[in-house]
Amino acid sequence: PHGQKGERGIPGTDGANGADGADGANGEDGNDGLPGQDGAPGAEGAKGETGAPGNDGAKGPKGERGEPGQKGLAGIKGQKGQQGDDGAQGERGPEGVCEPDDYHPCNCDTHTVVRHSQSTESPECPTDYESLWSGYSLVFFEGNGYGLSQDLGSAGSCLEEFQLVPFMQCSSSDVCRHGVRTDKSFWLAVDAEADYTVKPMTSIDEIEQHISRCTVCLGTQYILARHSFTDTAPECPEDFSPLWEGYSYVMVTSSGVSGGGQDLASSGSCLEKFYLPTFIECLGRGTCAYYINNLDYWLAQNPDITQPGMWGMGNVYSGINDILDMGVARCAVCAAKVQMRHINYFQD
Repeated sequence: PHGQKGERGIPGTDGANGADGADGANGEDGNDGLPGQDGAPGAEGAKGETGAPGNDGAKGPKGERGEPGQKGLAGIKGQKGQQGDDGAQGERGPEGVCEPDDYHPCNCDTHTVVRHSQSTESPECPTDYESLWSGYSLVFFEGNGYGLSQDLGSAGSCLEEFQLVPFMQCSSSDVCRHGVRTDKSFWLAVDAEADYTVKPMTSIDEIEQHISRCTVCLGTQYILARHSFTDTAPECPEDFSPLWEGYSYVMVTSSGVSGGGQDLASSGSCLEKFYLPTFIECLGRGTCAYYINNLDYWLAQNPDITQPGMWGMGNVYSGINDILDMGVARCAVCAAKVQMRHINYFQD
């Protein structure tokens, strides 16, 4: 059996430090501290970027009228403007009475002039001329190998109706034939593309789109043509005024010896436009076409007056620009200025 419990002993010496215990859990957040004192001012910052433009302000009140400014310097003279379109033909004036004197003889005759448009539109008559009729521009006929040319300045070159062959062939046996296969007619053409490889045209509507129109005009002024033999149209003689300028047309030829020419004094020798080919051929069999053996002849330029007749001989002009610049001569159609006086028989 156990004995009685003894008395408490004397306290022992302190033991060695024990190992560190594990970290305890975080305590709760403490209360906010007192505000600190203001810090010193910072350094000046860099300049910011330009801001976007603001909205337009309200319109201000109208200012007072300013003092007149000083007169400006004269402007530079402008370039010459393009020639305006021809004006409309005026109304027919009153009938005049010729009263020639020793110094101003008067031409009271009437004269016709024919104008060819070289397009499908009928041309207008020159100023002071009256239209008689419009039609189709005929150059020449050929029958049985013989040709008859029409002066393009005469009324006979402007037929009011278009027929492929407008004539017939008659024999002594009281028989006439219209549209013989060997009969031909030649007409002034328009600026249409000539395709020599296609078949001849048979449709009258298509053919008429290749035929130039014309107008016969009546007036009291004598007409003549003048040719320059240069690339510049000549001036009209004294007491003459120009009606139009153009290109000096001489003649045409077809197969064989057939062909026809123009009177160089006539307005028909001065065509206002230069087209190649210039004419179209129609046959009695009812067709029309451009043929490679149809030739046009024009007056040539001869600017070297030290060697008349020699300049340009043997030259070949290839292309429309060379032909116009160095080849074909220019011309002008001129009308005489008529001296006329109107007398009022009813004056006091």
